[in-house]
Amino acid sequence: MKVDLPVYKGEVLDVTIMDLTYQGMGVAKVDNYPIFIENALPEEKISVKVTKTTKNFAFGEVEKIEQVSPHRVNPKGRVYRQTGIAPLQHLEYSEQLKFKQHQIAELFAKVHMDDVEVLPTIGMENPTQYRNKAQVPVRQVQGKLTTGFFKKSSHQLMPIEDYYIQDPAIDHAIIVVRDILRKYHEAAFDEFHHSGTIRTIMVRRGYYSHEMMVVIVTRTKHLPMADVVVEEIQAALPEVVSVIQNVNQKRTNVILGPVNNVLAGKSTINDQLLGLTFAISAQSFYQVNPQQTEKLYQLAIDQAGLTGNETVIDAYSGIGTISLTMAQHAKQVYGVDIVPAAIDNARQNADKNGIKNAKFVLDSAEKAMAKWAEDGIKPDVVVVDPPRKGLDEAFIESAAEMGPKRVVYISCNPSTLVRDVQRFGEHGYHIAAPVQPVDQFPQTPHIESVTVLVKD
Repeated sequence: MKVDLPVYKGEVLDVTIMDLTYQGMGVAKVDNYPIFIENALPEEKISVKVTKTTKNFAFGEVEKIEQVSPHRVNPKGRVYRQTGIAPLQHLEYSEQLKFKQHQIAELFAKVHMDDVEVLPTIGMENPTQYRNKAQVPVRQVQGKLTTGFFKKSSHQLMPIEDYYIQDPAIDHAIIVVRDILRKYHEAAFDEFHHSGTIRTIMVRRGYYSHEMMVVIVTRTKHLPMADVVVEEIQAALPEVVSVIQNVNQKRTNVILGPVNNVLAGKSTINDQLLGLTFAISAQSFYQVNPQQTEKLYQLAIDQAGLTGNETVIDAYSGIGTISLTMAQHAKQVYGVDIVPAAIDNARQNADKNGIKNAKFVLDSAEKAMAKWAEDGIKPDVVVVDPPRKGLDEAFIESAAEMGPKRVVYISCNPSTLVRDVQRFGEHGYHIAAPVQPVDQFPQTPHIESVTVLVKD
């Protein structure tokens, strides 16, 4: 059955932007039918060209801004919007922080939890150049091995040298490595023919230590001219203490493969977080904004209300960053993660920092919780920092059955946070303090937050 829509593809309309979506797109409505528009801000009157229609909504692009928002700033460049690197760069930073606070508050209000207070977002003094890790695709462009980022929803690589939100030393390192690979005529990966050698250049840099790791991801087991390539990287970049070849032979969008060959130096770099030293491997999850991570984790420690007598479970422990920072304030900490390399790193990091009261197990969070419950472990505090999909329902049941006094929830996705808070509510837990957003990802719509739940 054909649906009559109030707009059609190719039509140009004059509209007023009412709001921003959680992805940072402007929203206008025609006869209550929403149009989502990139690079448009609330209060702006614009001419929009409709680019795509569906039964329930449309997409459009700005033709002309007739009335400009007082909060619009000059963006650094179109490439950052086209690639999705900095989709909020046209919105002044103080308004980005309000948008993120509002995003969380609105989601709680939608499920009739209007009484949940959401505090103003903790921002950064310099909301650019903050990322301590880059994973940059490599392709052949105009006959040259080129680094950059893909245009959104495409396989078209856009050459970029200044990534705007990355540590400038990392941007410089990528150019240096690219030029060395060009010099020795290394072949860029061709995903259509599944040919060529170099798929990705990954660089990590310690915020405090300045130690740098360069990972060259190859489609082939053999990296031609590896010795001279590595020698030149080390000579040109004195901060590099680790050069790794990662082998990824699969036809996949997953960046890293299962095999790491250390070509020079160590298999890890070190960095500090809240006064502790952490070894970080190529595959480790380590928060990409170290300045804000310290604020985030300090908040989590404060919300856990630790006095030194508590048992804490860290359910997504990774390389032990939260577990080990909390171990200094607790009696015993148990950490679990499903990634073997992360658990190896966590145990090394406990030794490295002389921490004896943290134990790490390799398992899924759900299974580990059930086993710990069987073993009679009774946590006072459970800390969770799950991926974007949030917590598994079985995990929430296991955690609630253990009856911790507090659950400290570090969230990177407000919608799954709200869902999981409701689920905890069914097991007799409620939010005990205002939700605190922390801006880990300036210039993007992503937002982290800390929420504390206590037993009724």
